[in-house]
Amino acid sequence: MIKLSSPSDFKSSDIPTDPGVYLYRDEQETILYVGKAKNLRSRVKSYFSSIDQPPKTRQLLLHIRSIDWIVVNTEVEALLLENKLIKQHTPKYNIDLKDAKSYAYISLTRETYPRVLTSRKVHRKLESFGPYTDGFTRQDLQRTVVRVFKLRTCKNMHKRACLNYHINMCTAPCTGNIIPEQYDKQVKDARAFLNGNYQQTIEQLNTQMQEASQTQHFEEALELRKQIASIRLLTERQIVDNERRFDQDVMVFRRVGEKMMALQMGVRKGVLLGKKEFSVDLQPQIEQEFLKAFYTANQIPREILLNKPVWIEPDEKVALEEFLAKKRLAPVSLTIPHKADKLALIKLAEKNLESGLEFDSALVDLQNNLHLPVLPRVIECFDISNLGTEHVVSGMVAFKDAKPDKKNYRKFKIKTVTGQDDFASIHEVVLRRYKRQIEENNPLPDLIVIDGGPGQVSAAKAALQTLGLQTPMFGLAKEREEIYLPNDPVPRVFDKNSTMMLLLRKIRDATHDFSLGYNRKRRQMQIREEFKQPSKRSTKKVLKQDPQTDEN
Repeated sequence: MIKLSSPSDFKSSDIPTDPGVYLYRDEQETILYVGKAKNLRSRVKSYFSSIDQPPKTRQLLLHIRSIDWIVVNTEVEALLLENKLIKQHTPKYNIDLKDAKSYAYISLTRETYPRVLTSRKVHRKLESFGPYTDGFTRQDLQRTVVRVFKLRTCKNMHKRACLNYHINMCTAPCTGNIIPEQYDKQVKDARAFLNGNYQQTIEQLNTQMQEASQTQHFEEALELRKQIASIRLLTERQIVDNERRFDQDVMVFRRVGEKMMALQMGVRKGVLLGKKEFSVDLQPQIEQEFLKAFYTANQIPREILLNKPVWIEPDEKVALEEFLAKKRLAPVSLTIPHKADKLALIKLAEKNLESGLEFDSALVDLQNNLHLPVLPRVIECFDISNLGTEHVVSGMVAFKDAKPDKKNYRKFKIKTVTGQDDFASIHEVVLRRYKRQIEENNPLPDLIVIDGGPGQVSAAKAALQTLGLQTPMFGLAKEREEIYLPNDPVPRVFDKNSTMMLLLRKIRDATHDFSLGYNRKRRQMQIREEFKQPSKRSTKKVLKQDPQTDEN
């Protein structure tokens, strides 16, 4: 074990070069992070020697007061031990995918006459299929199982047949209408169907339909045809590849600023089950860490398709495959496809990921194009609204992670400016806003946007300088959608249809609507006050003469 008083005390010479697991602890000996390595010394040294570390890793380093390790024989053993220690200690800085455990399963009870139900956990008393990341898919499959295979859904075995029997959706084993052997055949067929053998089920039903037709049992043949149609409708709506005979997962990653975005799509026997999106803080080897965390809590398929390598060296890939195979009790392959159907699945997953990242990529573009010091996760925007020289007000909207943060919207009634002076009004509201934030020790935004040109920008900059702040700030002019930076008379012009500009216009328009709404409310309040004032004419007469006084 190595003891540290600060990160600068770290020396790697005491750490072995064997494969193993390393543990970071704080002052109270609480485990902060558990990781595995093929070479312990090299991996641990990379944390302390790299200058450009993600924020979460920098925060971790500040709290490390001791480093411990456990040497093992192989990298696969290190993966298995790491997995066990993470589940045992749940360290703060390891990836936690709690929501992945909430997926639902379709389950069959282990009874003489099994019933079909939805379950949230795998249990020894249940035979579970899934999990299904898409609730609609799961519900469709479960309804089809009940309709086609006529399994019971009642919790208790009543002595009288329920409604499902009378509408031909259950064989009513509770009444003795069917012997256990016959019901077992229904369960066996349902099990094959839930395992993804849809074509086998259709072929069996087709054979039964033809037999019923040849023996002139036409009602039975018609019912079987309806069952076949139900299965075909379900599978045709979701089918991805009819020829696929095994389970796959499609896992795509993309780094956005200080986050790693991941999207998982499950494909079972060629049927797309749905998708699940994740966002986690960056840390070393984040993609590999994510895979291990995800498949600790979820079903492992035979093949996992990836859009990028999650390993540094080829033998790391082999070790990860062996780790997953030991947990699945069957072979697992990690594949980066380059052609045909598998590549099409990767492209489909990336398209889904991109659609959810539209504004996240806008923040990255905003940081890169305007050379901002940090990703502008919190943006505040100001606009002045007035009608002539009266009712001069300002509105400020806040956006967090490119989405409106309405609880932090603010309204300002201009107090120190007489008449219509947008520059002085902007100076006042910016000064008031951030003076209060400093006094109350509240966080400041990553970026300030002013609805206006160089004059408004100069006024806002002067207010920030008065407070000693250097928060990044610029103005967005309406006429040509130009961006004005402080001390730069030449505006910046970008593609109006880029995700960055679409986001900025969305923020600017929200600010304009918010401040205009406040202006309108102030005018309406004044009109109501005027009606309350005593006059020679009664209120009743005034309303009769001019009913349209709301906007006048």
